[in-house]
Amino acid sequence: MDASQPPATLSNGELARIFHEIGDMLEVRGELVFKTVAYHKAADAIAHSPVEVARAYLDGKPPRIPGVGDAIGKKIEELARTGRLAFYDKLREEVPPSLVALLEIPGVGPRTVKQLHEEIGVETLDDLRRAAEAGLLRGLKGMSEKTEGQVLAGIAALETRQDRMRLGQAEAIVEQLVAELGDVPGLRSIQPAGSFRRRCETIGDLDLLAETDRPNELVERFTTLGSVESVIAKGPHKAAVRLLRGPQIDLMIMPPGESGTYLIHFTGSKEHNVRLRGMARDRGWSLSEKGYLRLDDDAAAQPPAAAEPPAPVGPPAPVGPPGEAAIGPAAELRTFPTEKEAYAFLGLPFIEPELREDRGEIEAGLAGTLPSLVTRADLRGDCHSHSDWSDGVHAIETMAEAARRRGYSYLVLSDHSVGLAIARGLSAERVEAQRAIVAALNRRFAAEEADGTAPAETSPEGFRLLHGCELEVRADATLDYPDELLARYDLVVASVHVARRQSREQLTARTLAAIRNPHVDVIAHPAGRYIGSRDDLDLDWDALFSEAARTGTALEINGSDERLDLSDVRARRAAEFGCVFTIDSDAHRTEELDNLRWGVAMARRAWLTPERIMNTRSRAELLEWVAGKPERVGATAGRAGPGA
Repeated sequence: MDASQPPATLSNGELARIFHEIGDMLEVRGELVFKTVAYHKAADAIAHSPVEVARAYLDGKPPRIPGVGDAIGKKIEELARTGRLAFYDKLREEVPPSLVALLEIPGVGPRTVKQLHEEIGVETLDDLRRAAEAGLLRGLKGMSEKTEGQVLAGIAALETRQDRMRLGQAEAIVEQLVAELGDVPGLRSIQPAGSFRRRCETIGDLDLLAETDRPNELVERFTTLGSVESVIAKGPHKAAVRLLRGPQIDLMIMPPGESGTYLIHFTGSKEHNVRLRGMARDRGWSLSEKGYLRLDDDAAAQPPAAAEPPAPVGPPAPVGPPGEAAIGPAAELRTFPTEKEAYAFLGLPFIEPELREDRGEIEAGLAGTLPSLVTRADLRGDCHSHSDWSDGVHAIETMAEAARRRGYSYLVLSDHSVGLAIARGLSAERVEAQRAIVAALNRRFAAEEADGTAPAETSPEGFRLLHGCELEVRADATLDYPDELLARYDLVVASVHVARRQSREQLTARTLAAIRNPHVDVIAHPAGRYIGSRDDLDLDWDALFSEAARTGTALEINGSDERLDLSDVRARRAAEFGCVFTIDSDAHRTEELDNLRWGVAMARRAWLTPERIMNTRSRAELLEWVAGKPERVGATAGRAGPGA
């Protein structure tokens, strides 16, 4: 750099990239986690800052940026004034940037990367592959031949994986972008479409649809955001960018008043849209995001007559059966302000976004049999949560108060049973101590509701914390607690965590044993999966569904976006057997109570109605259902009942 020339002002995106790289290199160097996290948080805050950060520092008016203290602030100032950062340059000498990529290999952490670099000179993925293939890793402390196999498998998985986001990650990006674009002049609406709007399990690229009468200004703002790493395409009707350390985002512009077919086109799956286009063609129309275009006699798209004014915005004049509209030359292109009207043009009712997969929704729409899907508002409580008594983060009272202020009627506290030592499962003595805390809290809640001092958000039927557990199903198909102890719980969820590599017959037998127990009410996350990192249990699903339906044992739809278990496909299959379900958060901290929204999304994709979901019932109805489990399985011993 010519010292006589002032450095070019760094953009927010360039600053963010540098601080993300610092965080990565500190991680490889083995620094404390809070230090690495601090740099990544600062990078995110800079990328989304509405202020040009470097310019503000040059002007002597450093902005207040969340997560940026004096130490990082001085580094920003150095970068702003000189275009360089001595700390960053030194790190790059110590930690080759290529080492950071090794952290993406499953099971390879910062200490391992540092060891590989210092002891055998590994700097790249290819270096590590060659070292593992040559048997060099087994000579290092803590590594073995098995380690080499795991590393090679991890590299292969890394090279073939598709970058997919969880629903929560996609939501955070969408919300941030909508907030940053929300004040652009002329913007009337902006919303996500694509697989995120359908609430698919994982999301690749993201689609945003914007209704505006000043598209150029919106596209300009979108392509110059600080979080943008590169601009893929830029035009008056569409733009595409790749975010810094993020996905590709496509922005489509919708003319005001014509969003109906745009939302349908960019939300539905390929198969759903093909079906709609076929229906339109059968009626003499070509369907695209821009609307319905009249076909001529040779089935070629007939554009609107140039001499005529454009078709009026809004629904068509009243028509008879689909395809019988009297449409003249001035209305060759039909557009609609809403999806409902655009679907109605084909004789269809509005189809919920989660159903647009061509799994029978079009046939059901034509027959008038689309289900009234469960909504978040239908849920009265949550049947699966944890506290700091096992592997949760927050105290029992904190979790209960958070649920109470969400308007729930109940939250089931379901800390792990004793056999899951890694999660600090509760011994019988700790169970009794916890039971006393739950009872004391419920007495306080009842007193506050009686004297009018309960929070305003409290449910009209009041709030109670129900005492439950997440019961481990052992490798030999026995349960962690005896029936006498289980009978005293308000509600019991059971799950399989250990011995996951057993045969299908063994794993199925274990889950069936829990289903048949008179005191087990819910099977939690039945497949035991973590999306993208832990495979589903190998189970005889139809056998499980049949027995769960017979005994009235609920199958959980776990709302954690890492699990989403049961999947939508399995939940729909289970419904065919007559199964009932719960939609639960599996919350380990208060903010995770909001996981219910993802569970609801999976239930909607499975076509489930409120009647199928046990926690749409009142607290009294839920406990009545629990009390009926022994009779349903033909047991002679009943439940002790709430608060026993």
